[in-house]
Amino acid sequence: MKGEGSLAKMGYARARRLSRDRAEEEVFAPMERRGHIDLQFLLLVLLLLTAGVFMVLSASSASAYYELGKPAHYFTRQFAFAAAGAAAMVLVSRVRVETMRRGSMWLLALSVALLALVLFAKPINGARRWFDLGFTTAQPSEIAKLGIIMSFSVMMCKYGESLRKLKKSSWKSFVSAAAPFAGALGVTVALLLREPHNSAAVIIVAIAAVVMFAGGLDMKLCVAAVAAAVIAAGFLISRAESSYAEIAATGGGDYAFRRIVFWLHPEADPSGGGYQTLQSLYAIGSGGLTGLGLGQSRQKYLYLPEEHNDYIFAIFCEEFGFIGAALILALFALLIIRGFWIAMHARRKFDALVASGITGMLAIQVFLNISVVTNLLPCTGISLPFFSYGGSALVVQLAEMGIILSISRDMPITRAG
Repeated sequence: MKGEGSLAKMGYARARRLSRDRAEEEVFAPMERRGHIDLQFLLLVLLLLTAGVFMVLSASSASAYYELGKPAHYFTRQFAFAAAGAAAMVLVSRVRVETMRRGSMWLLALSVALLALVLFAKPINGARRWFDLGFTTAQPSEIAKLGIIMSFSVMMCKYGESLRKLKKSSWKSFVSAAAPFAGALGVTVALLLREPHNSAAVIIVAIAAVVMFAGGLDMKLCVAAVAAAVIAAGFLISRAESSYAEIAATGGGDYAFRRIVFWLHPEADPSGGGYQTLQSLYAIGSGGLTGLGLGQSRQKYLYLPEEHNDYIFAIFCEEFGFIGAALILALFALLIIRGFWIAMHARRKFDALVASGITGMLAIQVFLNISVVTNLLPCTGISLPFFSYGGSALVVQLAEMGIILSISRDMPITRAG
């Protein structure tokens, strides 16, 4: 009887292994024929890209003339990178998703290696975040974001079952399944904090959460993580408020608390810690309902720092007003909704997770950038996708849009049409 019990256990284990193998085959199974790309998604990307490139021209003309004597300097460079990114988007959209899946873990390894190497690069503005390529600079954190999305999508397909329902799996199997996720995320975030690049670390943690949530992570863990983040944020805000008088009077205090104080009370240091926030709000308020008109911004004349980069949306609000800002936000919302729609209709689970991760990253960056510009959140270095000046970031963003377009070509609807 004992031998029969052992044979039964072996048979059960073999059945589970075969079932898992078949599930993985269904998750990653290649398709023979491909359909057309999602034209609605492509059109929204091109509309935002066009608006962003010409907004760089308007926002940067004054500083480019003052610094370089060439008003169109940043525009011509951004236009060139936009063209290169559009070409990358088209090329990537023609690459089969299963090919990308096979290189997912290699992409993660490459991004970790680049994050380690950049720590030896020459510091720029007190941080080691960029590689100086001569004609431009490149941030390995952009590659790391995509590496986390692709690798976590693969791992959720393979190990996600143990993370879905804690009551149906032992803690031992849960910990063993969670270890690869924790290791990859921990190393990536540690390297980003070392640069330091805190905003990228926050975005990557949020991206990982989106992919794991889309993959079926146990809801209790999601709720606990959100609750912990809210409690931590409340604690920091209360501590900063208690230190407000001291920081406002002396200008000292912890760096994080200073950021929070000048977020809550930018008027406490209008020429220092609160300067950028106040100038951004002046720009937004000056736009009114319809704006001052294209090229008519006043804050871009060396009043608002980073006017063509992280704070380009404030210049857009000044020139196009509330109506123009609402239109751009509507375009972003439609793009995000369409991206999640593609994820929901993806034929394979891996495709759905990748599309969810990329679309979630886009939504997170748009929300954080506009929240900072409007002083809803403390000042951090987060760019606005398709708008903020930056060559390498724009090319990577468009290549990521190409991945979603590639996924859309395998949807049943496009294949049937």
